[in-house]
Amino acid sequence: MQNAMAADAARPSTRPPPGPDDIRRQLERIIANPEFPHTGRSADFLRYITEETLAGNAKRIKGYSVAVEVFKRSQGFSQDDPVVRIGAGRLRQSLERYYLVAGQDDPVRMDIPKGGYVPTFVWSSPGDTKSSVGASAPADGPVGIGRFQGYGRWLVASLLIPALISTFLYQMQSGSPSFARNPTAMPEMHTASLVVAPFANLGEDPKAEIFSAGLTEELLTALPRFKEIKVFGRETSRSLSPEVDASRVRNALGAGYLLMGGVRISGDKMRVTARLLDTDNGEILWSQIYDENMGSGDLFAIQADVANRVATAIAQPYGVIAQEDVANQPPDDLGAYACTLSFYTYRTELSPERHRQVRDCLESAVARYPSFATAWAMLSIVYLDEDRFDFNARRGSSIPIERSLVAARRAIQLDPGSTRAHQALMMALFFNQQLDEALRVGELALATNPNDTELLGEFGTRVAMGGDWARGAALLERAIVLNPGGGGYYHGTRALAAFMLNDGKTAVAEIRQADLQKFPLFHLVAAVIYAENGFEAEARREGAKFVEMRPDFLPNLAAELQSRNVRPVDQERFSAAIRKAGLAISSRTATTVSTVGSSL
Repeated sequence: MQNAMAADAARPSTRPPPGPDDIRRQLERIIANPEFPHTGRSADFLRYITEETLAGNAKRIKGYSVAVEVFKRSQGFSQDDPVVRIGAGRLRQSLERYYLVAGQDDPVRMDIPKGGYVPTFVWSSPGDTKSSVGASAPADGPVGIGRFQGYGRWLVASLLIPALISTFLYQMQSGSPSFARNPTAMPEMHTASLVVAPFANLGEDPKAEIFSAGLTEELLTALPRFKEIKVFGRETSRSLSPEVDASRVRNALGAGYLLMGGVRISGDKMRVTARLLDTDNGEILWSQIYDENMGSGDLFAIQADVANRVATAIAQPYGVIAQEDVANQPPDDLGAYACTLSFYTYRTELSPERHRQVRDCLESAVARYPSFATAWAMLSIVYLDEDRFDFNARRGSSIPIERSLVAARRAIQLDPGSTRAHQALMMALFFNQQLDEALRVGELALATNPNDTELLGEFGTRVAMGGDWARGAALLERAIVLNPGGGGYYHGTRALAAFMLNDGKTAVAEIRQADLQKFPLFHLVAAVIYAENGFEAEARREGAKFVEMRPDFLPNLAAELQSRNVRPVDQERFSAAIRKAGLAISSRTATTVSTVGSSL
């Protein structure tokens, strides 16, 4: 049998190579498939080189012709411009991915051998791979296409089976619904993408040249810590000029945003300018000037500080890029990236209605993209809110805290460096009464990305509720400074910390800025703070709203506070303030709190 198979393999193929109609059908099949990128110029690139080859013009497919015809460069195009090389590399990767996932059974395989831009076209069936159109290929076809069929399918199976098993186990544990979409179908996720151009030396001082290079490097270290955006790497950055045109970045790389700037030094004074551009239209979305005194600090420390401030301003969850994408997101877009944007909108509002929408969207996202760590982390937090906020709890389903832990650990497994995954695990452990382990995970996450305000606010809250109100307040203050427009969540928890630290003035100021009208616990904290500081009418109004929204909370006050790891002494004080606000606490609850408090 093996000898017969070997003989068949050695026998020359009698089948003619793919014809123009076969090739054009395959071209349209690839371009129309969701697996093929629909940003940048990949489709134009592939169509151009295919049609030129079919027209007999393969010899004229050079870097110059591609640059002019596909990337619309001027007649003065220089080979120093990397646009064609970058585009060809992206196109090769896109074709490789397509044939690994969606195009395994396609009749015609298209490749672009390295060293040129002329494509090859062969039949995909084993034994029929020697006939090709275009550039000459090895005897067994480009990259051994006959071998690819067996090896490629094995590779796809080895990659996808673990994801399928993980998704199946998760849905069993979480009670998640079965989704109609195939979880192994992995179309490209559209996320915010950013290119950093080298910062320019705007003066004559040679120190500015050194500083600008170092600042660019610091930015390329600080920005990727924010996993919700895609940051193009160092090689891409180095290939660009400091004054690169935004439209060129969009056309060549498909990136949505361009960060650029410059450095000027005069004596001990240094000025750094930075601006973020929308590559669609060249509009400046954000700009900032940073003035530094070089005589007052270490040069490397100044570089790191400026880079962190820039990264936080544009890339944090509530930063410029996120706000821009939220403002321009189609209202009916339920894509994976849209889910992450909706999550942050939910966190600023904390309403049951928004919670349900975000949970449904994230569950759909992880079903379609089982390896999307950020979505798993966000889903963990949303599951947790079913329990701690009593938002849209699924009756008869598994316990929310268990689903939260499963999702958080899945996120960590997929991306051990994700700040959002560590935040989710910290929160799930905290509400699972594992306070020390939760704070340890939080410290690790903070060390990973100290500029993430979503983490700062949540970690500050966990530290405070665990009894270290002073440090929690300091962390929350930093979150507010870095993200003054982050919404009421930070202000509300900062107000609670101020109340526990006997700082009534700050507590009142912060709770007035919180204004989380759809979030029940906001009204309880407001009632307590107003009562403590002599605003009796406001205290009774907020107390009445809270009871209306959460009638089950006060009868179970001791259990609610214990689930949040509130120390017994703090429980007793909080209960006294609730009574002062005119809210009734059952005698059983009061006795439980008092007994626990007196046992210290």
